[in-house]
Amino acid sequence: MGATITEKILARHAGRASVTPGENVWCDVDILMTHDICGPGTIGVFEHEFGPDAKVFDRDKVVIVPDHYIFTADAKSHRNLDILRDFARRQGITYFYDADFVHAGQGMPQPYCDSNATAYRGVCHVALPQNGHTRPGEILLGTDSHTCTHGAFGEFATGIGNTEAGFVLGTGKLWLKVPVSVKFVFRGELPAHVMAKDMILHVIGEIGVDGATYAAMEFAGQAVMGLNIDERMTICNMAIEAGGKSGIIAPDALTLEFVRSRTKQPFEPLFSDADAAYARTIEFDASKLEPTVAQPHSPDNRATARQLRDVAIQRSYIGSCTGGKTTDFVAAATVLQGRKVAVETYIVPATVEVDRDLDRVQVGPKSLREIFTAAGCRVGPASCAACLGGPVDTFGRANDPIAVISTTNRNFPGRMGHKDSRVYLASPLTAAASALTGKITDPREFLDTGKPIGRV
Repeated sequence: MGATITEKILARHAGRASVTPGENVWCDVDILMTHDICGPGTIGVFEHEFGPDAKVFDRDKVVIVPDHYIFTADAKSHRNLDILRDFARRQGITYFYDADFVHAGQGMPQPYCDSNATAYRGVCHVALPQNGHTRPGEILLGTDSHTCTHGAFGEFATGIGNTEAGFVLGTGKLWLKVPVSVKFVFRGELPAHVMAKDMILHVIGEIGVDGATYAAMEFAGQAVMGLNIDERMTICNMAIEAGGKSGIIAPDALTLEFVRSRTKQPFEPLFSDADAAYARTIEFDASKLEPTVAQPHSPDNRATARQLRDVAIQRSYIGSCTGGKTTDFVAAATVLQGRKVAVETYIVPATVEVDRDLDRVQVGPKSLREIFTAAGCRVGPASCAACLGGPVDTFGRANDPIAVISTTNRNFPGRMGHKDSRVYLASPLTAAASALTGKITDPREFLDTGKPIGRV
C-alpha cells in the first residue's frame, strides 16, 4: 500500500521510511512562524523553559511577521510589537518583518520601507510565500490556525499553540500525530462565476465544521489544479474551518515556478502514491457549483447567494489572507468597474506587494485602485485589519451590530468587532456584487460570465 503526500512528508522529517496515521513521531521543523498576537506568549514560554539567555534553534528558520494589530494607537498592541522587536534583536532573527513605522505614525500607516530587506510585508499567510518561506516537501508550523494556507505549496503546514511553538523555538522539533488523509476531488471545469472561496465553502457546508477533524485535507482534480496560486491558497486556508489538521495540494509546474521565483533554497517535492490509502474520498462536480455563502455564525451554515437575495447588508469587506490577494481584487474590480457601491465597502490588501498591485494591475483601462476609488470604496493599509476584530480604531472594524458580507475566513460572533454583528462569508465576486445592491447578490447579475477569474 502506498502513502499520501502528508505521510511522506512526516516520514521524511521523522527520519523514517514510513509512518502510519495515528502514530506520534518526532519531526524536524523547517520553518516556525509567529506574529504579534501569539509571538509574545511563545517567547515567554521559550524563555521560561530554556532560559532568558537561550538561543533559538536556527535564526534563519524563525519567521516573525507582525500583521494583526499594527495600524492602531492601542498601547498594548504596540507593547506586543516591542516584545517582538527586542527578541528579534537579541536573537539575531534573520526574518523579522518589522512594523516600526507604525510607532512613528502613532498608529497611522506610513510609507513602506522597501529598502530594508526585512521591512514590513503584511499578513503572514500571504507574506510567507511571497517572500520565499514556503517550499514543497517541507514542514511549516505557525502560531495561527490558518497556517494551513501553505499546504497550497505541497508542504505540511499547520497551526500550533504558544507552548508548542516555544518548544520548537528551542529544539527545532515537535511531536506530531500523523493525521489520516481525506481526499476532495473536484471533477470538471469551474463556471466562470465560481471562485475557490465558493469551492471551500461548499466543502465545509457538505461535511460540517467537524467533518475533517485532525485530518489532512488533500485537494485534487481538474478544477483544483486549474486554479492559480492565489486561489489554491484560499482553499487550503480554510481547511481548519472543517476541523482539518492541514490542507494540501500536490505541487505541479505552476507551484514549482512560483516557489523557484521566490527562493534559492533547495527543496524536494513529494507526491501521493496512486495506491495511497485515504480515510475517505469525496468527489464534486465542479461544473454544478454556484456562488456560495456561509451565514452567521458558522462557516458550515451554507446557502447559495441567490437563496439569500433578500438579506440586507450594511457593509462589504474585501480583504484578509483569504480574500485580499491580487486575484481577489481583480475579481472584485471586474464587478465594480464603472459602478458605485451602495454600502460602505472596505478594500484591504493582504500584503505590501498586493497593495502595489492595486496600482500595477489593470482591469480594462484603469488600475485596480482607480476602479475601487471611483466606485466609492475605502482602501486601507495592508494588514489583517478587521478580520480578527481588533482595537476600536482598527480599519473596517464593525463597532455596531451590522450585517457584513466578507471575504474573510471565519464568522463567529464578535469576529469582526461587535459581538452582535452578523458576518456572511463569500467570494470577492459575491462581496463586490452585494456592495452594489446592499443585499446579498449573486455576481452573475453583474458579470460577463465568459471570462473566468483565478484560473491558470
